[in-house]
Amino acid sequence: MKRANLLGKVFIAILTIGLLMASMTMFVFAESAQDQQATQEPTEQAGESEGKGQDSTAVKAIAAAAAIAIASATGALAMGKAISKSSESIARQPEAGDNIRGGLMLGLVFIETAVIFTLVVTIMILFVL
Repeated sequence: MKRANLLGKVFIAILTIGLLMASMTMFVFAESAQDQQATQEPTEQAGESEGKGQDSTAVKAIAAAAAIAIASATGALAMGKAISKSSESIARQPEAGDNIRGGLMLGLVFIETAVIFTLVVTIMILFVL
């Protein structure tokens, strides 16, 4: 039981690190978008450019950071829950440990695949669109 709680806390820590990384990414891309906007040559009518919305790069950065934050948060929570429940199951029924462990590994692979797909889509948002 203690090991399951420890593993859950480890995945909560991973979740926190993922959220911090997503936040830093959002701020870095937002700053670079502001720098790009500041270095652009002023247009003939300065009033037109002030009334427009945010630069598309900043919007992409915010969308990418939100996608990664949500994916890493849900992935970490799902992994923590799966490991916790499998550890409890193995503790209750040790003879079924191999079957439970195999199912756990397959489930963890699917969860991590979803997070990696989100990362790929986020990279596409930032650099392709």
